[in-house]
Amino acid sequence: MAKSTKVGIVGKYGTCYGASFRKMVKKIEISQHTKYTCSFCGKTKMKRRAVGIWHCGSCMKMVAGDVVHIYKMEYYSYKKNKI
Repeated sequence: MAKSTKVGIVGKYGTCYGASFRKMVKKIEISQHTKYTCSFCGKTKMKRRAVGIWHCGSCMKMVAGDVVHIYKMEYYSYKKNKI
């Protein structure tokens, strides 16, 4: 079995851009791709849909928040109509 590396999600950049920049980008990309706890239903289903838009797959609520972290700033929500 091959030795695993510690580059993780930023392995797509290869040796480009420098190590310190890739470490910073890794931290950002991990936080934006992780699932967060929904403040409405309490389940860990809140996922980033687009820039600043977060969606809960369980209760179907959409939340407008920060670009990368959902809980970094105060956010506003609206109820998504179910079809």
